[in-house]
Amino acid sequence: MELGQQVDPHAACASVDVALTRVFELLGKRWTGLIVAVLTQRPSYFAELRRAIPRISERMLSDRLTELADAGLVVREVDPGPPLRVSYGLTEAGQALRPALDELGKWAERYLPESGLCVEGDAC
Repeated sequence: MELGQQVDPHAACASVDVALTRVFELLGKRWTGLIVAVLTQRPSYFAELRRAIPRISERMLSDRLTELADAGLVVREVDPGPPLRVSYGLTEAGQALRPALDELGKWAERYLPESGLCVEGDAC
């Protein structure tokens, strides 16, 4: 629709795409997109993920990793110890999100102002 064009008040709104609804139910949760973005770089241990996303709690990180694993985007691998360590990596489906995340990052750089956003160390 162009600027100045009249809106028909009786026209029905277009329904939301079912596939996009499923995507945002998963990736729209706080921290989930950031976890996937970190894992697109390389598989990581739990502690590395915690350091990469400083304000996420251990419980929240664990919950989100479980959700991503259940959705088939993340694989959890136990490295034999000692010490016993667990690493997380993306499946093929998870890696396929990389181009979309890259585009979202470009969009944010262009259209989202930096002011008003929480920066690490600020009280948010």
